[in-house]
Amino acid sequence: MKTIPEPYAWVAKEPGPKMLKEALTHYGLLEHKGTGSNPDIMKWAKEVGVAGWYTDDSVPWCGLFMGICAQRAGFPYNTQLLSALAWAKWGKHVDDDKAMLGDTLVFIRPGGGHVAFYIGESKENYLIYGGNQGDTVGFTWIAKSRLFAVRRAIWKVSQPENVRKIFLNTTGVVLSSNEQ
Repeated sequence: MKTIPEPYAWVAKEPGPKMLKEALTHYGLLEHKGTGSNPDIMKWAKEVGVAGWYTDDSVPWCGLFMGICAQRAGFPYNTQLLSALAWAKWGKHVDDDKAMLGDTLVFIRPGGGHVAFYIGESKENYLIYGGNQGDTVGFTWIAKSRLFAVRRAIWKVSQPENVRKIFLNTTGVVLSSNEQ
């Protein structure tokens, strides 16, 4: 794993939730450009039982990334969740204004959707962490106006104490508009 850059280093110190902790272990993983695929992404597809769908890492893999994190954290995972927009049915519904650390955020983009973890927010944007964001696993800012759904894991015991809404200051932020 690459070192998480300073503006976001605090996230790695958070004690949970488990899905987010698993996700952070993959920071900086890159999709291979051109011929060949990143073997880690292809292993994820095999591990969650969808290797037939993922024959190359050029196939959108944000849903696959969330799936491997859910499965490794011990949460139910359905192969129907490969589509980013399908994550709008995972876990339990959360009102848009109640999103908190580690929640699953589903966004609309031209031609489909995107799914990632909530890290924090400013007045108009969310800071998210996910896969296939600029062909890598990492952080990006995304407009709140693109939000489609907020979902939360169904905790086995109770919600981790550090799961909370996080407000962040941002200036001069370039927003992601197409995560492919």
